Amino acid sequence: MVTGLGMVSSLGSDLDVQWQRLLAGETGLGPIGGFDVAGHTVKHGAEVDMTPLDSRQKGKLKRADRTLRLAIEVSRQALVQAGWRKAGEESTDGLSSEGLDMANLWGCGCGPCGTLFQANLRFAAKGPGGMRPSTVPSCMANSISAGVSIHHRLLGTNQVIVSACTSSTNAIGQGFRLIRHGYADAVLCGGVEAFFDPFYYGVWNNLGVLSTLPDAATALRPFDRRRAGTLLGEGAGALLLESRASAEARGARSRGEIVGYGESSDATHLTSPSVEGQATAIRRALADADATADDIVYINAHGTATEANDVTECRSMVEALGERGRHIPVGANKSYFGHTLGASGALESIVTLLALQHRMAPANLNLDDPDPQCDVELIGDRPRTLDDGLAMKNSFGFGGGNGVLLFRSCR
Repeated sequence: MVTGLGMVSSLGSDLDVQWQRLLAGETGLGPIGGFDVAGHTVKHGAEVDMTPLDSRQKGKLKRADRTLRLAIEVSRQALVQAGWRKAGEESTDGLSSEGLDMANLWGCGCGPCGTLFQANLRFAAKGPGGMRPSTVPSCMANSISAGVSIHHRLLGTNQVIVSACTSSTNAIGQGFRLIRHGYADAVLCGGVEAFFDPFYYGVWNNLGVLSTLPDAATALRPFDRRRAGTLLGEGAGALLLESRASAEARGARSRGEIVGYGESSDATHLTSPSVEGQATAIRRALADADATADDIVYINAHGTATEANDVTECRSMVEALGERGRHIPVGANKSYFGHTLGASGALESIVTLLALQHRMAPANLNLDDPDPQCDVELIGDRPRTLDDGLAMKNSFGFGGGNGVLLFRSCR
């Protein structure tokens, strides 16, 4: 059972506000303002307004890496919504409450980029003797899960899963398995990325996968014939998973249920996706849920708006789901809050759960001329009413890692 949700994106830091903006077709993409992008070809992205977090987070936390600050905030939201914590009980640098026997799994493809960038600048300026010893623990990828564990006093295992754009989907899937097989009663799962610094953004800028279309609001066009690539976004999402027994014993409200998870590796190429690899992950998720293609009423696609991904993903859905795969409503969220890389699975899983809860899926922004090679039922320019049933969330990443989650509404 999913009993708590938390999300911060370029659309805001309040979950209800973000959902309303999604239904209204508003994008968070725009000119990048966090650093000087004069030397970059692509100058658009989806940045988070940190002002609400600045007013809440004080002391050492306000000076922490942006990834950790985002992860701590969405964790707070999920813990409060699920009833594990009360609003306002945390101190500026941590919680005084008793610890919770709760695991804490995060997906992140890039790690604490801002801290690492500053460390490299310091090394260039002062050499080895000028490096701070704190650089080691603060630049570890697992400083994210460790920091969440310390701040919110979560006593179960804390881990960060790094598998590119599939990272947080894998984290949610592993949390699901921990509960299913009796290793935990509650798991906080999430994903986070914050990479708008001159180095990390610069290497992505030179990769050739970012959209060069001039208008930020219409530059990211999943499944459209005029798509020209993706745009990056930062953000974080958290899902509080519990066993049914735990949720019912606490009288917790359920926001939905995970019923299946499948994963696979393409084992073909580091950056080129495979139809068969993706289809295998879809089939495994269906088998895990003891479900069929006829049970699926909505697919939240990976939908990066890159040439290779969009066509491959559509073909993999038809390959795995058969003819039914051509007639299931398909939506993509990255044109709203950018491609958040390792965090995308968490943010888009939250949108999937909200879509099931409200029986309404957000529109596909900028889908003016669907690519005929993407021969599936793409949601149009208005929100789509959904039938009761299961929803599928796809995540496919560099390295050939594929992860697929199946959700059910608990209205």
